[in-house]
Amino acid sequence: MDAEKFWQAVVRQDARQLKEYFAADAQIRWHNTNELFTADEFIRANCAYPGRWGGEVERIEQRGDLTITVTRVYAQDGSASFHAVSFLRIKDEKIHSIDEYWGDDGPAPAWRAEMQLGRPLR
Repeated sequence: MDAEKFWQAVVRQDARQLKEYFAADAQIRWHNTNELFTADEFIRANCAYPGRWGGEVERIEQRGDLTITVTRVYAQDGSASFHAVSFLRIKDEKIHSIDEYWGDDGPAPAWRAEMQLGRPLR
C-alpha cells in the first residue's frame, strides 16, 4: 500500500480511488472528534468536505503492519491548514484500520508568546 498515493487520493477527494485502498470491514477513528467510521462513511465524509484541498506527506514510518504518516493538509485558497498524524493498519495491501489525529495549524497561543517561549519552526 502506497501511503503517498493514498494521501493524494484523500486531498483530491477521489472516492473511486479511495475505495480501492480499504478492506471491506475497515474502521476509521477520528479521536479528536470522537467519531468511528466504516470505510464508506469515511470516504463520504472526506469527499463531502467543502473546498479544494492540497497536501504533502511530511513523514512516513513503517513498523510491521503499521504505517504512520504525518501529513499537512491545506485549503488551496489559503483559508485553512492542518496536520494529521495517521496510524494505518495494513494487511494484504489494504487498510484495515486508521487511527487519526488532526490539529489546526496556526500561531502559538498568546500566553506562550507573551512569555517568549519557543520560536517558529520555519
